[in-house]
Amino acid sequence: MKKQAIGFIDSGVGGLTVVKEAIRQLPNESIYYVGDTARCPYGPRPKEQILKFTWQMTQFLLSKDIKMLVIACNTATAAALVDIKKKLAIPVIGVILPGSRSAIKSTRNNQIGVIGTEGTVKSNEYKKMIRSKDTKAMVTSLACPKFVPLVESNEYDSAIAKKVVAETLRPLKNAGLDTLILGCTHYPLLHSIIQNVMGDSVTLIDSGAETISEVSTILDYFNLAVDSRDSKNTEYNFYTTGSIQMFEPIASQWLKIDNIKIEHIKLGL
Repeated sequence: MKKQAIGFIDSGVGGLTVVKEAIRQLPNESIYYVGDTARCPYGPRPKEQILKFTWQMTQFLLSKDIKMLVIACNTATAAALVDIKKKLAIPVIGVILPGSRSAIKSTRNNQIGVIGTEGTVKSNEYKKMIRSKDTKAMVTSLACPKFVPLVESNEYDSAIAKKVVAETLRPLKNAGLDTLILGCTHYPLLHSIIQNVMGDSVTLIDSGAETISEVSTILDYFNLAVDSRDSKNTEYNFYTTGSIQMFEPIASQWLKIDNIKIEHIKLGL
């Protein structure tokens, strides 16, 4: 079972920020990734629909015999993590708990901000998680619905992106935050712009990067980690429900993988 791949699912390309950290921290592990770009964004969708789509991606990866599932999407984590964990025999990890833990460790004044999709913010999962572990923490949340389309259209480093981010984050500028959770795995692609808007006094928390530290711990705990002697068999396979031509440049640029393997798939048919 050790040599089986770790599965990652996301509403689009955002989960690639989690995969990038997985490749860095877990270079011996094989990775299968599904990005549901045809139905992205998930943020405005009803919970029942997000749960359905998340299960469809999960079932596809289970057919590939994965050894662990990472829900590399905050919206899907909020909507589906509990249900999927109950029904799968393999370890299932979301991105909300690791990001919350990191924010609590980081904050100095107990003023934590969360930015995410409409679905993630509406679920209130970050606030509930943080407050369950630290009742002194004050959590300010803001939905940023324009951020995901910027990333999915490969405009995350454009002048338009800088303008949209500055306008969207204006309500948080004077909120007294010293820590801000990037509560969507698309948002690390906007990291430098967000940091510039919020200022150097605000620590940005990449929930996806924090998740991989937890993945590493669980691999060791269940004795699932690939031995370095078997790393020659490591493979990275990417699947998208949308356009390969849209997915490939972002994946190649972000992950720095030569001859990246991307396949178009259909789900729910």
